[in-house]
Amino acid sequence: MSGTKILLWSKPPVIWSYGIAVLSVIGVAIISLWPSFHLQTAPASLFLCAILFGAWFGGAGPGLLATTISATVFYYYFLPPVHTFAAKPEEIPRFVVFFVAALFVWTLSAAQNSATESLRRARDGLKEIVQELQNTNEALQAESRERKSAEESLRRTDGYLAEAQRLSHTGSWASIPARGEIRYLSEECYRVLGFDPHGEQPHYEAFFKRIHTDDQAKVRETVETAGREKVEFELDYRIVHPGGEIRDIHVVGHPVPSPSDDLVEFVGTVIDITERKRTEIERERLRQALADLAHINRVTTMGELTASLAHEVNQPIAAAVTNANTCLRWLTRDLPDLEEAREAAMRIVKDGTRAAEIIKRVRQLFQKGTPQRELVDVNEVIRDMAVLFRSEATRHNVVIRTGLAADLPQVRVDRVQLQQVLMNLMMNAIDAMKDVDGTRELDIKSERTEDEQLLLCVSDTGGGLSPHQADQIFNAFFTTKAHGTGMGLRISRSIVESHGGRLWAGGNSPRGASFYVSLPTKVEEHELP
Repeated sequence: MSGTKILLWSKPPVIWSYGIAVLSVIGVAIISLWPSFHLQTAPASLFLCAILFGAWFGGAGPGLLATTISATVFYYYFLPPVHTFAAKPEEIPRFVVFFVAALFVWTLSAAQNSATESLRRARDGLKEIVQELQNTNEALQAESRERKSAEESLRRTDGYLAEAQRLSHTGSWASIPARGEIRYLSEECYRVLGFDPHGEQPHYEAFFKRIHTDDQAKVRETVETAGREKVEFELDYRIVHPGGEIRDIHVVGHPVPSPSDDLVEFVGTVIDITERKRTEIERERLRQALADLAHINRVTTMGELTASLAHEVNQPIAAAVTNANTCLRWLTRDLPDLEEAREAAMRIVKDGTRAAEIIKRVRQLFQKGTPQRELVDVNEVIRDMAVLFRSEATRHNVVIRTGLAADLPQVRVDRVQLQQVLMNLMMNAIDAMKDVDGTRELDIKSERTEDEQLLLCVSDTGGGLSPHQADQIFNAFFTTKAHGTGMGLRISRSIVESHGGRLWAGGNSPRGASFYVSLPTKVEEHELP
């Protein structure tokens, strides 16, 4: 190995190559002429070494220079007569032999130098190739690591996707319905459709037979229309699992066009919405139960107001009877006073209309029907409820006061449900003041807040609420009244929240309690919880 390294030394610069050749010949000449060495008679081998050395390290050019100088020095110093370049016929054979040997050595050394140079170039080329191979190998290793990382990331992503599909009961698929061909089904898609994930991929007809017979025509028509028009489709249908279980499915399909706008396939998702459907049914039952309970609450509260309402209706009826008698008297005189009779008749109409309006409001509260939301003037509702509760308030020495802000925006609510909320709050306020000594005032206020909310406040001067009660009064079946059911405020809060609002309680200064109702002035639809 070391010898190879010596042979493959880097070639010296040109000036150094020729200098080495000249110096080597001069060195040999000096050694040969040195008397102590006694080499004057046989210097040829040393000159051949000088030529070999010059050609080895310098190449053909320096070797040829060393050969020429060696021949010249040999002829001048060592062929008798010495120290002259004159013709030496007797020494011509010796000179020719030396010169031929020098040329032979020069040729061999030059060839060796050329071979060495070729080896050097081959070595350098091999180093470059090895370096390129190392770089390529490193690049391949890096690419392999990146590929492994990408594959691992893809496996994790596929795992996450599969887990997400399993948790959400969502499967993905790809098919060509026109050809009756299913191209791909995810593992969860197999489960949703009732197939074995580890079995063979089902044919389209096998899948179609799983669809409930009542839904097959709908599915076929929807899919054919989407394929013909190359549009996305979305529909719900039922699928029957092998065990007979019926599941509700929601499917979405998206068309994939080719560059020429031909339909390649449909890709999409299927979602098992059975539990969602059941939840919707339960929510609808709960909504209906809550509506029924609210109706019962209204009827119960109206039952408590029967005496007051009877008195309220009796007033216009009694007034109408009085005016009717007056009208008869004006008409039965010898000279009937038609003007007075007409005015009495107009008062009868007014009193009858007033009684009819009271009965109409009461009937609305008693009616049981689907909530109907409409734009309502809240101040008008407050005034109507104040009229209904006027006799009840008077019976318990309660003064009803209203402070209604002008130019309030209308809100989209169910009028009867809003009346029920106010009725519960006003009835609770009157009950809270029945046994209170001192001023009994029921204040109802309305205003518009800075955050575009309409705020109602019902305040009383009763015994008030403790902090513990303020937190619990809206819980179902919690009541502070001996005859209470504990559902009025719970129902009222549910009604307010279903309209996107809030209902809460607070203290009233110097005594009593205040209940606040906030409703959004913007039109927003909310469902009952």
